Amino acid sequence: MLNASKHLVLLRMLKRLVSICLIIVLISSHFSRFFIYAGFELNKKYIASTLCENRDKPWLQCEGSCYFMKKIQQAKEDEKNQQKQLQQNLTQEMFVANVTTIQFHQCLLQVISTPYPTKKTIIPAKLLFRPPKTA
Repeated sequence: MLNASKHLVLLRMLKRLVSICLIIVLISSHFSRFFIYAGFELNKKYIASTLCENRDKPWLQCEGSCYFMKKIQQAKEDEKNQQKQLQQNLTQEMFVANVTTIQFHQCLLQVISTPYPTKKTIIPAKLLFRPPKTA
């Protein structure tokens, strides 16, 4: 009994860990521009002195903003590419789903019988319509 309860506790902890990891992954994919901005602000001196294209031209006062803008543009393009890829995947899935057909075996169709009479009876409209009785 004790081993089963330990097993359940470990299973719950594992489920929580997996769900937290999935939430972090989803959030990080939507806030990629925020992470780029935070990385730029934290490493501004290094980017301005090493990675900036205009580091030899101090009168432009770029201070790494060219590098930052390139990274933001790259993140936007990556996001667009992901959306295009997702649209293509959805289109392919829809096409595959429409192509597949359902086939019934003849032996299954012979077993099914209809409980309703095959002869249709027509009920005249006079019998169906009954006006309400007034008191």
